[in-house]
Amino acid sequence: MSFRRLPLLALPLLVLLTLVTGCGGEDTTQRTPGDPITAAEADVLSGLLYRNFQAGGADFVVTAPFAEGAELTLTGQIDFARSIGRAEGVTRYSDGRPEDTRTLVFTGDSLWFGDVPGLSEALAAAGLPDASYIRRPIATTTAAGTGSLIDVLVQLVPRLSARAPDDPRSFLERNYTWQGTRSVNGNLAAFFRSGTGTTIAVAADSKLLVQYVTRLPDQSFDVTITLTDHGKREIDLPADAQTVDATAHPDIAAAVGV
Repeated sequence: MSFRRLPLLALPLLVLLTLVTGCGGEDTTQRTPGDPITAAEADVLSGLLYRNFQAGGADFVVTAPFAEGAELTLTGQIDFARSIGRAEGVTRYSDGRPEDTRTLVFTGDSLWFGDVPGLSEALAAAGLPDASYIRRPIATTTAAGTGSLIDVLVQLVPRLSARAPDDPRSFLERNYTWQGTRSVNGNLAAFFRSGTGTTIAVAADSKLLVQYVTRLPDQSFDVTITLTDHGKREIDLPADAQTVDATAHPDIAAAVGV
């Protein structure tokens, strides 16, 4: 399975994009994983996505084992302030098939594909100038109510930030539980779980989100997003002169599977 044939997923966005967060400062002695969160932890949870926004951005790794022996990984950077990301997308297989790699740039509504096999040849055959990228709108849903995996993932990453804190009371009302502490990339983090099963890890020192794990609706695999090195990011969008518009040239998009 290549990038042009990534699976279609059920995509009820209101469920998919409800994000949760956490880490608390209260004494956790004698606590048992599964205990309800405390008021102090709810307060930390309520500001987690806002703290990501204030930090400006982060490096990220997304892993999605979408089929047996097949995993899609996105490794890149996100500018939370402008909701712009850039990543290398790699689909790996355990059956000996070669890796399938793309450069991806994304905003809230557009997705650029670089390193696309056959793009130069398709452009030349159509009498169009060469380009390094092909851009199309991010597909939220199709007529059947589904979206492609790559579109789902590039929508998830920017939504790990918010421009204002949430109400702490909402976290106390939604059955969030404390799941203990352990290391993420060598840093101690507190783990919490939402009532729907999403797991969130928050750095003990900075109170920033370091890992988010969720099960996509109607799927049998988890998506894991790990954030590191929080701070401002400057990500440039591909120049128009180096980009072909898939909407204006659907024949080119179809030829390269975008």
